[in-house]
Parts: sequence; C-alpha cells; structure tokens
Amino acid sequence: MNVRFGSVCIVGLVVLAGCQSAAQHRAAVQNDTTDRVTVGIVQREIKAGMSGAEVAATLGAPNIVTTDDGRREVWIYDKIATEAAYSKSDNGLSSLIVGVGDSIGGLVGLSGNRSAGASVSTQRSLTVVVRFDADGRVRDFAYHASQF
Repeated sequence: MNVRFGSVCIVGLVVLAGCQSAAQHRAAVQNDTTDRVTVGIVQREIKAGMSGAEVAATLGAPNIVTTDDGRREVWIYDKIATEAAYSKSDNGLSSLIVGVGDSIGGLVGLSGNRSAGASVSTQRSLTVVVRFDADGRVRDFAYHASQF
C-alpha cells in the first residue's frame, strides 16, 4: 500500500512540475539589464547645470539632437520597449503500471490529457527632453512615461 501511494505521489509531482504560467515563463526570460533608461534614473541623476558629457554618460546617446527658438541645443531620448511571452503546457499521461511485491498492476491504464496556454504582452515608452543653455549646461528637462 505504501509503495502504491508513494508511486502515485511521485507521478503527480512530475506532472505538476511542468505547469508554469506565462508570467513565470516571462520572468525566466526577461532581460533585466542595468543600462536601461528609466524614469528613476532621469529623476535621480539628471540635474540642472550638468554638462552634455555628463548627460550622455548617464543616459547614453540621444535619439534626436535639435535646437530651440533661441538656437540652444535640445536632446530627445525616445525609448520604446515591448515584452511578450507565450506559455503552453501539455500534460499527458497515457499509461502507468505500478508493481507491488511480485504482482504487477497496482494502477493500470491511467490516462488523461490536459493543455493550457497563456500570453502576456506589455509595451512601455519613455520620452525625455533635455534642454541646454547657451553654455552647454542643462537648463531644464522633462519626461513622459507610459505603459500599456
């Protein structure tokens, strides 16, 4: 009786171990590099009076460099990220034979199939505008972040 119960428990654990949600799969493959431009980095690191070199060292190269009405430089960072994950789990067990002692057939012909799937998709955008004064120092900056 203990061998039969232990065998059923082991098989049950093996079947359940293959089940993961899309969020769990996404977490496993997500790229969490530390060199991303985020709202927190902009708020914490960018300050009025910084030089262009300091801004570039913090945020990297801008996507767009232009000038305003006063012919002062304006840097625009436009970052878009899309994350998508799809998960599909197929659990099938066509037959199981567990032997107890000298006899075979404790459980015979246990079968069943189960399939489930889920997908997750997220998009984020961050736009940062850094305005410089005539001396090439940060005059002010603004940002807009969205997630959908």
